[in-house]
Amino acid sequence: MSGKLDLLLVTPPSRLEVYQELSNSLAAIEPPVWSALIAEFIRNRGYAVSILDAEAEGLDHQQTANAIVAANPILTIFVIYGQQPSASTQCMPAGRKTCELLNISTDLPTMVMGTHASALPQRTLIEEPYTYVCQGEGPYTVLGLLEVLKSGRRSFADIPGLWYLEGEIPRGNPPADKIKDIDTELPRQAWDLLDMSKYQAHNWHCFDDLSSRGSYASLQTSLGCPYKCSFCCINAPFGGAGIRYWSSTAVMRQIEELVEKYGVKNIKIPDEMFVLNKAHVLEICDGIIDRGYDLNIWAYARVDTVKDEFLEKLKRAGFNWLGIGIESGSKFVRDGVIKGRFDEQDIVGTVKKIRAHGIYVGANYIFGLPDDTQETMRETLDLALHLNTEWANFYCAMAYPGSPLYAQAKEHGWQLPDDPGGPGWIGYSQHAFEARPLPTHHLTATEVLDFRDKAFNAYFNNPAYLQMIDKKFGSDVVEHIRGMTAHTIRRRHHGQFVSA
Repeated sequence: MSGKLDLLLVTPPSRLEVYQELSNSLAAIEPPVWSALIAEFIRNRGYAVSILDAEAEGLDHQQTANAIVAANPILTIFVIYGQQPSASTQCMPAGRKTCELLNISTDLPTMVMGTHASALPQRTLIEEPYTYVCQGEGPYTVLGLLEVLKSGRRSFADIPGLWYLEGEIPRGNPPADKIKDIDTELPRQAWDLLDMSKYQAHNWHCFDDLSSRGSYASLQTSLGCPYKCSFCCINAPFGGAGIRYWSSTAVMRQIEELVEKYGVKNIKIPDEMFVLNKAHVLEICDGIIDRGYDLNIWAYARVDTVKDEFLEKLKRAGFNWLGIGIESGSKFVRDGVIKGRFDEQDIVGTVKKIRAHGIYVGANYIFGLPDDTQETMRETLDLALHLNTEWANFYCAMAYPGSPLYAQAKEHGWQLPDDPGGPGWIGYSQHAFEARPLPTHHLTATEVLDFRDKAFNAYFNNPAYLQMIDKKFGSDVVEHIRGMTAHTIRRRHHGQFVSA
């Protein structure tokens, strides 16, 4: 391994813009999963690699740029993913600010990668300040570019997934094939390159023990998703729907490392759909149970993937939370976005079944899907109040780049944040001052955003919800929630972005 740093993987600072005041104490600070995976892949091939997580380190844009200059790597990669698919797009402004500051003082080569860059590679190359853009998963694109830069050659045509300028002409190479054997090629996340003491779980994840939020990690156990929900962009880096699994042996090696070396208790499984493959789920559960670990884990499931045979094992293994995508209380609205062919009875029954096993539910709802009206959005809120789950996320529909809904919105001329005169990519953030959701066939963006914000307050101030929380978690958590709802999410003056 050479003495000079070959590769620096950077998470730019975006929390304040993306979450406003919520970033101070309520939002999670997530370990950068993709940076850690690629770091391990590259250093296993003999390169010197480091990670700069500006979010965890509390750096601003200028401090991040200064740290990159001080590290003086051969290649700097801005890895812009995040806690959810939208996070890639909403974090693009932070990457741009940091890279623009970096470019003032140095000509270090830079590349950007993530869901957004994979969805719009040519536009990203032209509009953003990076030297290169990665389309696709990234490991072999990064490896190929490093090899070229270290050799002094400037022949980029054979690097899979690389977008670059030839003079002023944008060039793009076909993406690399998806990695088939991820156990071998991406064996672990490079935890040793991170300061694990600086990460923080979501507030609700630790309702059983709010003081434990600092003992936290985010661990990927699969890549991709087999579903094609029209509002989701998760498969943009993978070239389409599909899912690949790490073996339970590989997953358990990492859980052992997290528990025994770093003392981690709270774990997020960020897989788009964890509760799906029976063998995968049960083997991981058995591995945790056999080791006797006392963990607090959360993961995603779907209404139609939760089976009775999973739930007992999940609870015994420490899966105390399942995130469920309900999206809308209207079956007509759900069907219109290729979500699920389940009805309200299925939703209510599934939530009851999960909670009967002592597992808490984080329900996810979306207001402003294309067929939504005030009446159907009210149906969604009424369903949320009826289910009264331990946590609920209320989102506005956003046509994220890389999703079928984005292409549909462009085709129909619906107003989007990245349109001329719009707030830009930060407008895709649900909690940002500049948030601009998608209008529906019946409602303006402003009407959707107003309903979402009122729904959030109606839910978390609902006496039935607070009584349930007091009974399950105690008065301290009730007061925590009251403090959360005391925050006002500031929104840009509505009249500036009302759309027809």
